Amino acid sequence: MSDYYNAFEISPVPTPGPDATPPEPFRGIYGMPAFVTIPTSDLAASVDFWTRGLGFFGLFSIPGQLVHLRRWAFQDVLLVTADSVPEQAPAMSFSFSCVLSQVDSLVEACRAVRPNSVDGPRDTPWNTRDVEVITPENARIVFTAAKPFDPASQEGRNLAAIGITPPDLGRGDNEEHA
Repeated sequence: MSDYYNAFEISPVPTPGPDATPPEPFRGIYGMPAFVTIPTSDLAASVDFWTRGLGFFGLFSIPGQLVHLRRWAFQDVLLVTADSVPEQAPAMSFSFSCVLSQVDSLVEACRAVRPNSVDGPRDTPWNTRDVEVITPENARIVFTAAKPFDPASQEGRNLAAIGITPPDLGRGDNEEHA
């Protein structure tokens, strides 16, 4: 028996497909299971890029010190003031989910705010379409959208080769595992 099971019902990420719609921005307060903290030497410019370019909204702020941004549930970013930021983006990245219908508008919005900030979109061997964005703080952020799963595609074969097969869509068996 596998230790893995379908638990998609706990995620705000919609089932991949051409009609997938993103969830509404989530304004609730919860204990954050994970978040990213990004230092910035220009808090106003960073907030502008993250909101107009990347689609986040300000959840709350401590003026001049911190802005808590969010998109969907569990997509939290803390922008904190710093004296300086790295001169170039690190190899490490942080990824946020999106849906396919958001990819083109995200690219356009980021390029409107910072023309050379976007690389992609590109399709991956693990069945996503990714856009890499370098933010004003030189953070490497990836927006990743799952593509509809086709077991007969090369991506489907790649995933099957490592033991990942499509879930039984009729089962929502998280209850027996929770």
